[in-house]
Amino acid sequence: MTVWEELKARGLIAQVTDEDEIKEMVNNGKATFYIGFDPTADSLHVGHFMALCLMKRLQMAGNRPIALLGGGTGMIGDPSGRTDMRQMMTKETIQHNIDCFKKQMSRFIDFSDGKALMVNNADWLLNLNYVDLLRDVGAHFSVNRMLTAECYKQRMERGLSFLEFNYMIMQSYDFYMLYQKYGCNMQFGGDDQWSNMLGGTELIRRKLGKDAYAMTITLLLNSEGKKMGKTQSGAVWLDPNKTSPFDFYQYWRNVDDADVIKCMRLLTFLPLEEIDEMAKWEGSQLNKAKEILAYELTNLVHGEEEAKKAQEGARALFAGGADTAHMPSTELTAEDFADDETIDLITMLIKAGLVPTRSEGRRAIEQGGVSIDSEKITDIKHTVSKDAFSGDGLVLKRGKKKFNRIYVK
Repeated sequence: MTVWEELKARGLIAQVTDEDEIKEMVNNGKATFYIGFDPTADSLHVGHFMALCLMKRLQMAGNRPIALLGGGTGMIGDPSGRTDMRQMMTKETIQHNIDCFKKQMSRFIDFSDGKALMVNNADWLLNLNYVDLLRDVGAHFSVNRMLTAECYKQRMERGLSFLEFNYMIMQSYDFYMLYQKYGCNMQFGGDDQWSNMLGGTELIRRKLGKDAYAMTITLLLNSEGKKMGKTQSGAVWLDPNKTSPFDFYQYWRNVDDADVIKCMRLLTFLPLEEIDEMAKWEGSQLNKAKEILAYELTNLVHGEEEAKKAQEGARALFAGGADTAHMPSTELTAEDFADDETIDLITMLIKAGLVPTRSEGRRAIEQGGVSIDSEKITDIKHTVSKDAFSGDGLVLKRGKKKFNRIYVK
């Protein structure tokens, strides 16, 4: 099976400009391609994960990836897939986020000896002269055509700022610069980036008379059509300090039955033949498939040791065991306890990150979804004495899937 055939079989490819040319380049290791990452947070998240996996796959086949960090575009904000305007960030925040991205990307991509590049579009975007840009680039963009782009249409009713309207031009200019500087002949990105990517191929054609190509990756959606990688408490991050390896593992361990095989194909590096066999599994066997998915992805992001710890901790909890060594933990201090050396259950839930507010904590308790060491608690005024946390502490549980070990040193 060729690289291209595998990408198609895994369901990774959404739209392409010139399939025959892209297929030939990718299969023969001739593609120098880029994917852009705007530094909107201090960690990459599951939404970026599939792009990183694609970069890794193509690099393994001899192609050269360019990770483009959006130090320039991050100052504007991408309107794609949004109903509101992104919060404006300072240059210092953007630089901090870029530094965080660089460390995480190196886990997936081999940047040694020019096998891959990491560049920042601030290097050319921040020094542009506005009038020169209008004359040099603006003349090649039709406003009528831009307004038909999906990324703009969905914002027109709520309001699209002129700042955001320029995003397509900036992203197209990135492709134009990367083509000239590094021979970058291809851009990959999420399916919601299609219009912006076409703008880049068109600019290269008009300005340089050369062909460049674009391909979009299937968006990571669940069986209900919603983006994956979100939980009640927010995004699933690749930074272990924002989403612990245990919570990362649990996210994938708990995906819907209908999504597990799709996630296997899109995100893991397991052979397709092995995944096709798992696609025949039913009933309790699907739990085994979810374990494999969770382990493989945690191993990719956090390494083998953390993946094993997360798996052991999760198995112990599912079996009703008392092994608390590998689950997320929260340490309480003397200040957390009242004068009578007790702490109320709602405060414990908030401290452990199992609920965001006291009102949600009350609801969870009243609905019978909270337990301490497997004992269900339905009294919203329940308190726990400091002495009860001796030894390994207590296991606080919300619902079937959220756990936290709470202890006092």
